[in-house]
Amino acid sequence: MPSQRHTGARDRRLVIAVLGLAQILGWGTSFYFPAVFAPPILEDTGWPLGFIVGGTSIGLLTAGLVSPQIGRLIDRYGGRPVLLSSSVLHAAGLVGVGLAPSLPVYLIAWVVIGLGMGAGLYDAVFSALGRMYGSEARNPIANLTLVGGFASTICWPLSAFMIDHMGWREACFAYAVLHLLLSLPLQALVLPRAGKRDVSVTEDGGPDPRFASRIPREGAIFSLLALVLSLTAGIGSIVIVHLMIFLEARGIDPAAAVALGTLFGPAQVAARVVERLFGSRYHPVWTMIASCTLMAIGLTLLSVQAPALPLIILIYGGGYGISWIGRGTLPLALFGPERFPRLMGKLAFPSLIVQALAPSAGALTIEAFGTAATIGMLTALAIVNVVLIGALWTLSRTQSR
Repeated sequence: MPSQRHTGARDRRLVIAVLGLAQILGWGTSFYFPAVFAPPILEDTGWPLGFIVGGTSIGLLTAGLVSPQIGRLIDRYGGRPVLLSSSVLHAAGLVGVGLAPSLPVYLIAWVVIGLGMGAGLYDAVFSALGRMYGSEARNPIANLTLVGGFASTICWPLSAFMIDHMGWREACFAYAVLHLLLSLPLQALVLPRAGKRDVSVTEDGGPDPRFASRIPREGAIFSLLALVLSLTAGIGSIVIVHLMIFLEARGIDPAAAVALGTLFGPAQVAARVVERLFGSRYHPVWTMIASCTLMAIGLTLLSVQAPALPLIILIYGGGYGISWIGRGTLPLALFGPERFPRLMGKLAFPSLIVQALAPSAGALTIEAFGTAATIGMLTALAIVNVVLIGALWTLSRTQSR
């Protein structure tokens, strides 16, 4: 008979595998959706490309607006009902996109997808893992981001294949079916039911000590962390959307730029593997310090037109890749597991809003000041982020004494 510890580890691996599959489908049908779907939608409908791509921004904005409430729901009821609802919302939104007869209907469908994003992508799942595993959630979070890093690698070619053989509308319907017949039942099978938790009072009617007690300098630490995560998300969003423009501005022809861009995904996954192997040996603040530093180095090298573009992409992509691990593990380490789901929802709010608006802001900056100035601005912001994470490290050291 297997030991309880072995069985628990096996069950945890199964949970992460299923949640990882749901993340691949969730990211592939939301954040990574326009990269493959936008051209055929434009060709078929004639809708403005900016609005077609802007569906993702609407989704991110919606996810950001609902994230505090999502955190509260997960804290009170556990992750199971919220994550299951995400699969249903993604499917409903994709059906709406596939059926959309007009641009307004298309954009409304993205609001529904955005609700699914808020209820089921990384921030919500991090909260759910914190609720399930408490202070032991660090490794599950790292493992989940490792699996989720393959979203574009899997969904981009799968989307292209389905669009070529069925059409873009039918591909949306096929993805909706996958959410309902794959993600939904598998998550229902492996996610445990959690008892409802009264988060306002204790059994004797007094205030819940989990929310009455605060760590020293919590306001300053929370604000710094929110700013670091928001800057990281904004910089990352601009670079992902405009990477081809940045590379072509360096004199790289479009085909070579695409080839270089394919290094971004493997760089993220490789960095997450390294963090997973060694991350348990140090405080998660060092993961975020490494992330901000690598992103700043990569952008600095790009701004000064250093040679070895593949190395620059690997450095920057690695930093951005592990930022998602730090996004989940650092709040858990700083504030503890009891309040983690609620605080994770609050932290997600500004960063998702910034992530939604940043690509448009980047495009306006490129048009107004040029590509070189935009890269310079991003480099300056990345360096500021290094300073901010350094300040956070100083505060967290003081708090831990």
